[in-house]
Amino acid sequence: MARRTKEDAQATRAAVLDAAERVFLQRGVARTSLAEIAQAAGVTRGAIYWHFKDKADLFSAMMERVTLPLEAEIAKVVEADGDAVARLREHLRAAIGRIVHDGQTRRVVEIAMLMVEHVDDLGALRTRRAQAVQASVLRFERVLDKAARQRGTALPASAATLARGLDALIFGLINHWLLERSFALEAEAPEAVDAYLRGIGLPPQADRG
Repeated sequence: MARRTKEDAQATRAAVLDAAERVFLQRGVARTSLAEIAQAAGVTRGAIYWHFKDKADLFSAMMERVTLPLEAEIAKVVEADGDAVARLREHLRAAIGRIVHDGQTRRVVEIAMLMVEHVDDLGALRTRRAQAVQASVLRFERVLDKAARQRGTALPASAATLARGLDALIFGLINHWLLERSFALEAEAPEAVDAYLRGIGLPPQADRG
């Protein structure tokens, strides 16, 4: 009986997160109430508060279902053996492919990038986004620093500065694609990243012969 109760609670939590994805995408985060999410999930507001303390907590949990696996992949690049540039390129191709082809990942990324209004009562979400950007830049910084050390190359700027540029390039391309879908993200993003890496003295192995 206890196992069944636990399974029921997990199912309810998953249903709430699924509903939050749908409603946030339709209405934006600021205009969505917990009551609307409860109705979409077929549960009571009390059921939502059993699992999440507020809308910001619910939003964070929705993000973590999708973003944490992606974040874990880039973290592996720092620890993995072999050429860091090659590993970075592999990770980015996989991450972009997941955004393009996996509906849930695409929805959550679109909500995070396009549907979070920067208003006072969503300050916690803005703080969370800022922290996520900082963490992403730090991961890229570690990868670029590792790649430069592996190749005995002096970077043209600090690894931190170049990491911010790489992060802005990647997420800028994703943002543009989500807005208009007028280009092939899966093809163009790797090309743009390769060009950036060449420009900072870290070309793909194929360029080096």
